[in-house]
Amino acid sequence: MTRYKVFFILVLLLVVLIGGVFATQGVIEGKYNRIRNGPPYAVPAATSELQQKLFVADLHADSLLWGRNLLSRSATGHVDIPRLQQANVSLQAFTVVTTIPRHVNIERNAGSSDMVRYLAIAERWPPRTWNSPKERALYQAGRLRVFESESNGKLVILRSRSDLQKFVASREPLMVAALLGAEGAQPLEGKLENLNDLYAAGFRMMSPTHFTDTDVAGSASGQRKGGLTDLGREWVRSMEAKSMLIDLAHASPATLLDVTAIATKPVIVSHTGVKGTCNNARNLSDDELRAVARTGGVVGIGYWETAVCGRDARAVARAIQYTAKVIGMEHVALGGESGRRRTRFRSEAEHHSVMKPNSIPV
Repeated sequence: MTRYKVFFILVLLLVVLIGGVFATQGVIEGKYNRIRNGPPYAVPAATSELQQKLFVADLHADSLLWGRNLLSRSATGHVDIPRLQQANVSLQAFTVVTTIPRHVNIERNAGSSDMVRYLAIAERWPPRTWNSPKERALYQAGRLRVFESESNGKLVILRSRSDLQKFVASREPLMVAALLGAEGAQPLEGKLENLNDLYAAGFRMMSPTHFTDTDVAGSASGQRKGGLTDLGREWVRSMEAKSMLIDLAHASPATLLDVTAIATKPVIVSHTGVKGTCNNARNLSDDELRAVARTGGVVGIGYWETAVCGRDARAVARAIQYTAKVIGMEHVALGGESGRRRTRFRSEAEHHSVMKPNSIPV
């Protein structure tokens, strides 16, 4: 063994030991997944009363990426089961992140770097996850199943349409339903058969891309920004055969149009903004909104600054109103970090950046 390898192993062990302590204490998430304005929060009584009467569903939260126990209330991050219960969020989509490029941005990213590897090491994930997006997805899915089993029936993972129907029909107070999704097709690792393992683990939603292009399709923030590949067309057919939701968040315009042209079932965009109120490369044009609506799908409006060009609820409401005007209210959903009024508004790239805060665009 060379001196370089010995040195590398020693450094790696040091990162694991030190990083594990920091991760356990929530320091990593506290630094990179911050809340801009802390409590107390003033909510009008009429607003709170209305919220408690609604069936609130939110299409995006990647809280499983961090090391917190989501069954416990936390002052870190934005989502845990007690806070979802308090805010009467009935259904929360948990979309796992498996890769993030260095210097992440919304314009152009290469897939040659992978910062989640270092987060996985720091949080003491199993070694099998360190170099495998698929294993990272399966690990995070396993964490959600543990939370379900230890929740005393307060958290239920939805695995079928009938599961959702039963939940809606018999939902008790303080119950939360979870929908497990993958943010990007990186967990496939270029092999469509891996979709079977992800499905068996509970995944019922997947997007073709995240911040980088994949073997399946081009990302809005990728280098090529192309459409569906041949593998991607097979992926669409396989997703529909399994009745899994196709999520077009982060998809390039070409990918979105390719998917909506061949989709035979509704597609969604779990978290986005619209160019009509916030014109940037991350957000959807009116034509893209209409393409999603033609499938019978829905568009989730996000709560961060890149999505809505603002840091308050008015900016989110403006985007929702605009989207409803273009495609109808039945095609508009919530796509924030959570379905709560207390979510802070920030750059999505900041939320996903693991190691390089100075490279974050605002």
